Amino acid sequence: MVLYTGIWIYMIGKNIIALQTVLRGSLINMIGPKRGIDMADHALLEYDMKIKSGEQEKNDLQLIDGASFIGPLGSWDQPCTFHIAGDCGSVDITLSRLLKAVEATVEVLILEVKSSFSLSVGCLASGFNEEIQLFDGTIADSQGLKRSVVAVMKNSSIDLKFKVGALSSSSDQHCCSFKAKMHGHDIEEIKTDFALILVKVIWSTLPRGFSAMCDGLARD
Repeated sequence: MVLYTGIWIYMIGKNIIALQTVLRGSLINMIGPKRGIDMADHALLEYDMKIKSGEQEKNDLQLIDGASFIGPLGSWDQPCTFHIAGDCGSVDITLSRLLKAVEATVEVLILEVKSSFSLSVGCLASGFNEEIQLFDGTIADSQGLKRSVVAVMKNSSIDLKFKVGALSSSSDQHCCSFKAKMHGHDIEEIKTDFALILVKVIWSTLPRGFSAMCDGLARD
């Protein structure tokens, strides 16, 4: 049985940045926006989460099925978590609404693989203690991991943690940190006993769209 156990939702102001779902013991990236979406009003987040209990989808148990309405009230520039109870379990949803932030697109290339190994990639951003898991799995050959988009507050940084180890032993941890900026990219190489890991972070900002125009009119 596989249980969906958590969601991380990151927003820049009223701009949805990334949506991820985590499974107990493994990681599944849900299909979501490749960049932030400029929104002029409230955000409605829908979810349909199930417990896989058989070969056919009809046998799966419904964990939660509903929606959350995200508005301007409440805490900003810090993570907040709310609990949703379902018939077969519960889910904790953590989200952050950031007024002044940029997008960090994280690209990871695995090169010169010598042997199979386990890899876990975690991310800390904006000085928050809540870690975002970007990847957790086994690497057998050279490949590129799926891109991840993370919201990072201006004048802060993004810290990436790579746990690398043999499949049946403990892991060594390698870290790299990048200062947030408006545009451009950063590259760093991590050499391990198993492979060469190339890390690239591409920085970008959202265009000032309709919501920014409305804010300007409100101030006038």
